[in-house]
Amino acid sequence: MSGWKGRLLTLSLFAVAMAYIESATVVYLRHVYGIQDLLRDAPTQPDALTPIELGREVATLVMLGAVGALAGRAPAARWGLFLYAWGLWDIAYYVWLRVFIGWPTSLGDWDLLFLIPLPWWGPVGAPVLAAGMMMVIGAGIARRSEAGLPVRVDRTALLLGGIGTAIALYTVLAPALHALPGGLEAVGRARPTAFPWGLYLVGWGMVTLAGLRLAGWVRSP
Repeated sequence: MSGWKGRLLTLSLFAVAMAYIESATVVYLRHVYGIQDLLRDAPTQPDALTPIELGREVATLVMLGAVGALAGRAPAARWGLFLYAWGLWDIAYYVWLRVFIGWPTSLGDWDLLFLIPLPWWGPVGAPVLAAGMMMVIGAGIARRSEAGLPVRVDRTALLLGGIGTAIALYTVLAPALHALPGGLEAVGRARPTAFPWGLYLVGWGMVTLAGLRLAGWVRSP
């Protein structure tokens, strides 16, 4: 499948299959730690599995980046397809978890999203919203690049993307950041109580606008 549609289909199959493996691993981890409710049962202290889990998170990003690089025919297309694969993988991950264990029950369920460099906490709807945006923008950038059209990263896109990303990251890292002065033990015990959806949507909107500019759907002045 050397054509654009064939390569996109192959990449999509990889992302969905990889999401199956990722979600199966999380099911095993929930069983090992006896997790029924993440907010209540997630480990508060590092153990022998912690460095392995951190390595798995890094390996996941490396795999998505590698397959995006293999699928793309131009530098910008490779980056765009990495974003597309990441987004589809993330959405499929939650779909598989729903199939396996009936969770999440809603987009409002809290999830421990990531561990690097500190724990990320957020309702499932937040990463799903980001993943959908990544799929659309990533595919748009890749399609534009492979059509031979320029993908220009201007100052406005950089500012919007950088500031928006920082805002969105703060919303998921806030519990850990606020607990950080108390040390790593306090970070491990930190749990969210409410999610700042308004602030998150501001950051998400800024990143989305930056992506639309890169994909050529919003013209630079």
